[in-house]
Amino acid sequence: MSRYIYMDNAATTSVKEEVLKEMLPYFSEKYGNPSSVYSLASTSKVAVEKAREQVANAIGADKKEIYFTAGGSESDNWAIKGCAYFNRKKGNHIITTKIEHHAVLHTCEYLEKQGFEITYLNVDKDGIVDLDELKSSIKDETILISIMFANNEIGTIQPIKEVGKIAKERGILFHTDAVQAIGNIKIDVNELNIDMLSMSAHKFHGPKGIGALYIRQGVRIDSLIAGGGQEKGKRAGTENVPGIVGMGKAIELAYENLEEHNEKLVKMRDSLIEKIENNIDHVRLNGHRTQRLPGNVNFSFEFIEGESLLLSLDMVGIAGSSGSACTSGALDPSHVLMAIGLSHEIAHGSLRLSLGEFNSEDEIDYVVENLKVIVDRLRKMSPLYDRVKGEN
Repeated sequence: MSRYIYMDNAATTSVKEEVLKEMLPYFSEKYGNPSSVYSLASTSKVAVEKAREQVANAIGADKKEIYFTAGGSESDNWAIKGCAYFNRKKGNHIITTKIEHHAVLHTCEYLEKQGFEITYLNVDKDGIVDLDELKSSIKDETILISIMFANNEIGTIQPIKEVGKIAKERGILFHTDAVQAIGNIKIDVNELNIDMLSMSAHKFHGPKGIGALYIRQGVRIDSLIAGGGQEKGKRAGTENVPGIVGMGKAIELAYENLEEHNEKLVKMRDSLIEKIENNIDHVRLNGHRTQRLPGNVNFSFEFIEGESLLLSLDMVGIAGSSGSACTSGALDPSHVLMAIGLSHEIAHGSLRLSLGEFNSEDEIDYVVENLKVIVDRLRKMSPLYDRVKGEN
């Protein structure tokens, strides 16, 4: 294989050299447990607190409001379950959407079995929630609204400021899964009235296995993990010091040149969208055309199946992802694509290409050139496509 093009940055990103360099000493030289009292431990504790401040600064928070976790899924679980159990006497109703990450949806499904009532809001064809439906879904028993900042599959950015305003006016806690948004969008938790926010370092060139939950000062939720007194007694377990250090450095780097970074990504994203639409027929862009993440491109290709498309792309050195997942031998269509109104058949033929700062316009041309050939070849094996071509 002469080259390999990585366009799955929404799934994970590479660890930047500067981040790795910052982390390395905490594996072997500065390995003290931050909870201990000797000087080696103090070095680790100082590093953890520095990273906490770096994370806080990136979202306009106070460092006291940042709690380190093992990643975005844990942060989502903690925010939702913690809020639900702490406020159970006040109410048992939670509002979310049909297009959330499974870390949110499965948590809500679990809570339903525990006697909580969950409202799953619809979205329009672009994946945007209806604010009027949100308002009409609120009850006296509503204790939490959890709506993702930007969708991981189709890239659509939600009207978070408006959602935050509605929640604040009604005295309801507002949590947002911002795993895809952090490092791609400038976020100020105070301006947006966000009470809790989940993030994960490996989405913005930090290490895997480390994330954070922002909890606004004054907001009280139950702990998810019991044990020691780490994270101010709210999240037990010896701190992942190298990971925390890496997360702090990665988020600092992500926001240093955010505007310049986004300008480049949006230009490449729009170029990729335009070239796919101009070179391949029977395609559908999924998600809002402009109100989407800077690097997200998601298309459905009629008359073909997404897994075959992915495997064919991999054979020519292109990494992307599909909107369908192989589960127990059965191909299940993406719940996100179904929620925006796609049929099973069209949802199965989806492809997400997520760009990052290391991609180039030359790579876009290579992808489109190969994508056109692969789609044409796969469609030649489709009787349905032959019939459509015959009708035209």
